[in-house]
Amino acid sequence: MTHASPHAMSRQIAVLIPCYNEERTVAQVVRDFGAVLPMARIFVYDNNSTDQTVARAKEAGAIVCTEKYQGKGNVMRRMFSDIEADIYVLVDGDNTYHAAIAPEMIDKLLGEQLDMVVGTRLTAHEGDDSFRRGHQFGNHLLTGFMSLIFGRQLTDMLSGYRVMSRRFVKSFPALSQGFETETELTIHALELKMPIAEMVTPYGSRPKGSESKLSTYRDGCRILFTIIALFKKERPLTFFTILFCLLAALSLGLAMPVLITYAHTGLVPRFPTAILATGIMLLACLSLTCGLILDTVTHGRRELKRLRYLAVSAPETGGGGEGIYGTATQSHLLQRIHAGSSK
Repeated sequence: MTHASPHAMSRQIAVLIPCYNEERTVAQVVRDFGAVLPMARIFVYDNNSTDQTVARAKEAGAIVCTEKYQGKGNVMRRMFSDIEADIYVLVDGDNTYHAAIAPEMIDKLLGEQLDMVVGTRLTAHEGDDSFRRGHQFGNHLLTGFMSLIFGRQLTDMLSGYRVMSRRFVKSFPALSQGFETETELTIHALELKMPIAEMVTPYGSRPKGSESKLSTYRDGCRILFTIIALFKKERPLTFFTILFCLLAALSLGLAMPVLITYAHTGLVPRFPTAILATGIMLLACLSLTCGLILDTVTHGRRELKRLRYLAVSAPETGGGGEGIYGTATQSHLLQRIHAGSSK
């Protein structure tokens, strides 16, 4: 069994497990992560379960809390707000993710000074039913669409297994309510150009009697709409420029026959079409204007998010201390600065 390195063991680690009706699996998840991360505090956040999830989690030794607002995004918001740690391990309570690889993910986060390590499932899963073909196709489609928009290729945007730094968690706004929260996590990292990485992890099947809460079509559509909404919010100039081009093309398509008729006869026989084409062109120009204004607003908001992100210390490269240098090195630097200023 792999354990965390001494470097990782000196950090405050929190394992976060959002749960809804996972009485058959949550105890095993708590025990598995407790075995490979004995120094970690393990939190189970129950989301109005109607079974024995809370009792099983307490019996396994987890710290159990409750979030009354339904939805994984709401649970994530509460966990990120309540829990203080240096490193956060986020995992589902369905016992499909491989606990034994968590120390390696933590060491990768610390060793490479990353803000997030995503456990990707697409190339290592056990059994034909552990990751259904429909879910794989949808994941590829949504991940590709997001990469096209935000400009970085990831293989498993929707993974629920992640290791995150404190400054990632404390700068994450957590606005979504449901399963689209994984999309929001990924886009948050890409927008602020955070150092992130992926690690291939085994992915197992749910045990008998345990049912997935994910609806392929409903939640897939919600995730797609979330990407589009975030595209509009984070890339407003591009979004509204595309809308301008579509509306302008429609307007010209309607107006062209009218213009040709006017050029030949000097008459405008189809006034409703001409008025409609003019109105659509006005909407196109308004769309482009909105894009220009919102692009400026987004730039300022991104600067504020970046400053909030930088206000939290980075993962350390050595034991103890604040930031990537450590307390001793910082003190040495301050002594050199004061010595230089006194000359």
